[in-house]
Amino acid sequence: MTGPISLPDLAATAVLGAQIAGHLRPGDVVALSGGLGAGKTTLARAIIAGLGHSGEVPSPSFAIFESYDPPLVRLPLVHADFYRLARPEESQELGLDDYRDGAALIAEWPEHAGGFAHEPGCLSIRLESAAQEAGEQGRMAIVNPGADWLSRWP
Repeated sequence: MTGPISLPDLAATAVLGAQIAGHLRPGDVVALSGGLGAGKTTLARAIIAGLGHSGEVPSPSFAIFESYDPPLVRLPLVHADFYRLARPEESQELGLDDYRDGAALIAEWPEHAGGFAHEPGCLSIRLESAAQEAGEQGRMAIVNPGADWLSRWP
């Protein structure tokens, strides 16, 4: 399924995060795009909680990478925020491949790292404000699953 998913509140975001977490595998990428304040970190936190993490989930804006390992989560995970990168090559210079080895990746601002949509294990999600004229509130998640997600994504 591709297309918009309504996220009117934090509870709906938590449900989507848990749904993604339930299907996430090592090697996958969840690429979260959208403007500042669109809810990328909120959805990332919901996914991480859905993987079993019950503690604080800091935004990786400053550190760029935050890693989570079992038993705190169901599978190794890297949460990355590429907003501060000036050019895509910087992600490789910072060791992205080493961080990703055997882990799933949640990537905020994926376009700053060159994007991941070409990878079959990429679940691309663009977060946008819901159209006020349509009477919607909150956010919309525009989901585009890669080839490896097509059999897993409801």
